[in-house]
Amino acid sequence: MRLHILGICGTFMGSLAQLAKAQGHEVSGSDAGVYPPMSDQLQAAGIELTEGFDPQGIPADVDLVIIGNAMARGNASVEYVLERGIAYMSGPQWLGQYVLRGKWVAAVSGTHGKTTTASMLAWILEYAHRTQKLGDGAPGFLIGGVPQNFDVSARLPHNSPFFVIEADEYDTAFFDKRSKFVHYQPRTLILNNLEFDHADIFPDLAAIERQFHHLIRTVPANGLLVLPAGEEALERVLEQGCWTPVQRFARAADGLTEAPSAAPECDWQWRLDAADASRFSLLADGIEATVSWQLSGLHNVSNAIAAMIAARHMGVTPDIAAAALGEFVSVKRRMEKVGDVAGIQLFDDFAHHPTAIATTLAGARARLLAEGGQGRILAVLEPRSNTMKLGVHKHELAQSVAAADMAFWFQPGNIDWSLAEVVAQCEVGASSYDQLDALRAAVIAEAQPGDRIVVMSNGSFAGLPRLLLQDLEQEFADV
Repeated sequence: MRLHILGICGTFMGSLAQLAKAQGHEVSGSDAGVYPPMSDQLQAAGIELTEGFDPQGIPADVDLVIIGNAMARGNASVEYVLERGIAYMSGPQWLGQYVLRGKWVAAVSGTHGKTTTASMLAWILEYAHRTQKLGDGAPGFLIGGVPQNFDVSARLPHNSPFFVIEADEYDTAFFDKRSKFVHYQPRTLILNNLEFDHADIFPDLAAIERQFHHLIRTVPANGLLVLPAGEEALERVLEQGCWTPVQRFARAADGLTEAPSAAPECDWQWRLDAADASRFSLLADGIEATVSWQLSGLHNVSNAIAAMIAARHMGVTPDIAAAALGEFVSVKRRMEKVGDVAGIQLFDDFAHHPTAIATTLAGARARLLAEGGQGRILAVLEPRSNTMKLGVHKHELAQSVAAADMAFWFQPGNIDWSLAEVVAQCEVGASSYDQLDALRAAVIAEAQPGDRIVVMSNGSFAGLPRLLLQDLEQEFADV
């Protein structure tokens, strides 16, 4: 089949293109921005790319055009497809029909932690296959990032029934306003958490909860829902109707930090065995599996526990899952260590929602304390998401950096409200900049040996992490 993909350089659509190519289809695509790393992956796969949306980029003999959710009416290629009656479909629908059908789909949903949790689950299944011969082959996956245990964001399963997918609640396409995840029909579903986000398409949290209810309606009675106990928004979703077994997990009192006893309705407990969360245990009747790994932060422990419980539903025992997580390498841009210069560690992170910023910095603080470090945490942030553009979470931003010592805010051109108010509300030292060079200079002037610089943005941030690394190497060349 001859496929052309509009909006091919997005993480989801680019990954879908590679899956289609691996299935033997002829694949081409176009996008307004054809740039690395996705353009490199696509070209390496032999996929022809066209810059821009001139209809001439669509092959004359195309069988199907797959339209990304960033495409809108008025786009020249979209109008061309509609006017000429060319067959078209959304990316999630194509994925559901041509890749996921007949598979045991494990979907990871929620406001935070989808990419990391999906990467953990895919790696657990991969590890179990390699070491215990779970099933006849390796699992497939499609993840909104690059898990470093695989170095690719998507892969077809190899003689395996399992497919792990990051299940996003964003809308499907201009002609299908349902959330993308309703097309996936999972048997195992992780519900990590639920907060208000995507203010550009959802009016309130209740609207998002309704979409999650639609997702739950697609999970069969022989499936499983996995979620943390005590998440009020998720419990409201379940109250709308649930036809599938549910397993909840909660933290047990461990004496390391303040934690309530596990909720009475929870099926699993987890215990922190190290203050920085570099060691923890999953507990249930007759089961105790301990994980020692490279990651830190309570949010990552919660992600891991959900992945371990989901993997057990898919046939992987907790001890094997724990061993797999011991070899797990975090996803690119999830507290990814970019470099270490003169004892100054530089990290790149995707956090952009206030909750994600707070948990990321709290994890960095816990790791710093556990390692006996005397340095500081310098947070460098770009609030550029569509939700931030609308100013929905701006009043929560100041508190989100409480675990840092200093906060450097960048004023992106796509938001029309000033970060000055955020800076004024910060309880830590804070400043804002509308020029990247000024921001770079301020961070480098402040950095000292022992510090940890955490750069956070859900965009490229103009390559700032690498630029700061170059700046540090020049500044401390003689150290």
